[in-house]
Amino acid sequence: PADVQRVCREASEYGFAAVCVNPVHLPQVVEALGDGPALPCTVAGFPLGASLPAVKAREASLAARAGAREIDMVLSVGMLKAGRYAAVAEDIEAVVQAARAEGAAVKVILETCLLSDEEKAVACVLAMYAQADFVKTSTGFSHGGATPADITLMRRTVGRAMGVKASGGIRTRESALALVEAGANRIGASASVSFVADDPTTPAAGNLS
Repeated sequence: PADVQRVCREASEYGFAAVCVNPVHLPQVVEALGDGPALPCTVAGFPLGASLPAVKAREASLAARAGAREIDMVLSVGMLKAGRYAAVAEDIEAVVQAARAEGAAVKVILETCLLSDEEKAVACVLAMYAQADFVKTSTGFSHGGATPADITLMRRTVGRAMGVKASGGIRTRESALALVEAGANRIGASASVSFVADDPTTPAAGNLS
């Protein structure tokens, strides 16, 4: 709880976009952030994406009712790799509908390190079809994270219709800036404070979570 409180204080101080935590910590984050600029964010189907769609949707609904304004869901990686695209789309759509009914946005985590470029593009199209708000690279729990090449591919696929979030393994301001240059409009990193402490405008603090 002390770590969660510190992160919320930093987010408020630097004007970060969001604080993303596991659901058990969400009530504390909602209370700590109050009406400040940073949004409470939590996860569904995390980190493997292998939960039943109904379970992910229920997670999203409960979290949004508890004050989460953003839900980061992990898509069904196994179904995607098996070519079960309708099932993947239905999985995302269930979460989007549940979250949006309570006023929350949805980011779809692809876990790009496990996918081919074709699968990444298909995942982006399915997330667009399901009307998610963002596509996101990684959970940070697998063997790779965000790369400029993946961000370029994702941005090219979704155009300007969606947000693109880079997360996973982003440890320096230089790497964050390279991802922004590639097309990311949100950076997720535990090292966010170090990116902006010396220069709060590079990258814009409001794009960090």
